[in-house]
Amino acid sequence: MNHLSLPERLDILAKLGEYLRRDDDELLQAHLKRTEYNNGWLTVDNYRRAIEAIATQWLNEKSLAAWAEAYPGLGRESNPVSQPARPRVGIGPDSYRDGEFSDLRKSKKIGLVLAGNIPMVGFHDVISVFLSGHRAQIKLSDKDPHVIPYLLKVMDELGESGWANDYFELVNKLSGFDAVIATGSNNSARYFEAYFGKYPHIIRRNRNGIAVLNGQESEGNLKALGDDIFTYFGLGCRNVAKLYVPRGYDFEPLLEVLHDWRLLQNHPKYKNNFDYHYALLTVNREEFLSNGALILREDKGMLSHIAGLYYEYYDDLADLQIELHERANEIQLIEAKPGLLSLETKNFGEAQQPSLMDYADGVDTVSWLVSLYS
Repeated sequence: MNHLSLPERLDILAKLGEYLRRDDDELLQAHLKRTEYNNGWLTVDNYRRAIEAIATQWLNEKSLAAWAEAYPGLGRESNPVSQPARPRVGIGPDSYRDGEFSDLRKSKKIGLVLAGNIPMVGFHDVISVFLSGHRAQIKLSDKDPHVIPYLLKVMDELGESGWANDYFELVNKLSGFDAVIATGSNNSARYFEAYFGKYPHIIRRNRNGIAVLNGQESEGNLKALGDDIFTYFGLGCRNVAKLYVPRGYDFEPLLEVLHDWRLLQNHPKYKNNFDYHYALLTVNREEFLSNGALILREDKGMLSHIAGLYYEYYDDLADLQIELHERANEIQLIEAKPGLLSLETKNFGEAQQPSLMDYADGVDTVSWLVSLYS
């Protein structure tokens, strides 16, 4: 196996960030167009937005170095101790050098089942496995099969060409793995549990973002909330899919602000979903609110339909926080004005700006990966 030291792995990730920020690869753009052609939800514009966020917020030297330094156990994967230490390359803590540790441990093969609901949604798992020094066996989503393989090829070329085959394997079916990270719906999670349950695993289910409002939000707050509702057509687990509002809440200011996203109706898939649910609710004579961009409906569920947003009234914030704590396994994140809740919250507009340390479902993936060496 071609072994890369931790500084070398960090250096390749930083170089990938530089490459993506240049935004001048015509072949990558062709893969984006091919993806949109095969899956209308993964538009070129949305894909470019996801790639830009990854390149600027994750794949920069400062963020990558801080990410690595948070895990003292990194850099101890197996490599012959007798080999001379390689010099530090690129970025990363000076202490991470080949051959420096006497307790070097064997890396594992980590099976990855990637989702495809929004662009690049599985890429964080891919680079987490790479950062940890393990090997990734990747089952791509049929909904998004083109871009990640191309970027792995780019990464290979950014290092000493040929190393990537020892760290990444693309497969149609997982086999011979030591541990698994699988992401899917609640239904697929039951299948994952049955199939992968005997292995060390992280299995992710449906979760969504929620927002708690008190009626004193500014227009700027509501516009930022709109970004977190509509980005990627609301298909991501970090999208806000439900609002909690005080009883008697006036929805008119919110509906007026959210009308700014009415151009989503130009997207055929989005419009079809909007029209279907609008007609269904009308025929069934159910109460709902609409502004041409979104359908708001009172519902105790967390996962709203496409082009829809659920809401629920609360009478007391203390009681609401108890309920949210009890339903934590359904919630990816909570947005609210700072100080409104004693729970951990995000500011409006931050849902789709996760850092490298914002792990899905609150499970520290890298810490788990490092523990597999024990």
